[in-house]
Amino acid sequence: MGKNKILDTSHKTPMKNKEQKTKSKGPAKQSNLRYQVRILAVLCTIVLAPCFLACAFPRIIVLDDPLSPEEHINLGVAYEKNGELDNAIKEYEIASKKLPIAYLYLGNVYFQKNELDDAEKYYRKAIKKDPDNADCYNNLAWLYYVKKENLDEAEKLVLKAIELNPAKRAIYSDTLEKITSLK
Repeated sequence: MGKNKILDTSHKTPMKNKEQKTKSKGPAKQSNLRYQVRILAVLCTIVLAPCFLACAFPRIIVLDDPLSPEEHINLGVAYEKNGELDNAIKEYEIASKKLPIAYLYLGNVYFQKNELDDAEKYYRKAIKKDPDNADCYNNLAWLYYVKKENLDEAEKLVLKAIELNPAKRAIYSDTLEKITSLK
């Protein structure tokens, strides 16, 4: 796999298919209503902003985040691809409140920033929140390989990744070979 062993999950959408995505958003009418409320809020801000200073008109405040957790992940991926890692982190942190996969993305960004202690922390959170995600185990194992520490644990982690997702055996075996050769 070369130098960059961390699995790139940025091209993947957290949702498996469009049906699941529409189910998570609810009926189309609710989505349309959110859009209308956002438009109304923007128009009120533009048109009535001068009056807010002198008048006591009621304000429209949108308390719900207009973006879904999946949209925050996608926005984070866009920031990450653009090299705006701090903005990506903010988006992944928001998404992590509802999507455990966001912890893997956070770990990957911190790994890119060479903040390996933070990367380790988020990979561990990813494993705790989503123990069936093999990439979390593999990426933590690769982090230990890069740091040249905890190599016995790294070996166990990558073996767990292979067990969880045999379809990626070739990728994970490469990590395992590197670890065993370093040991």
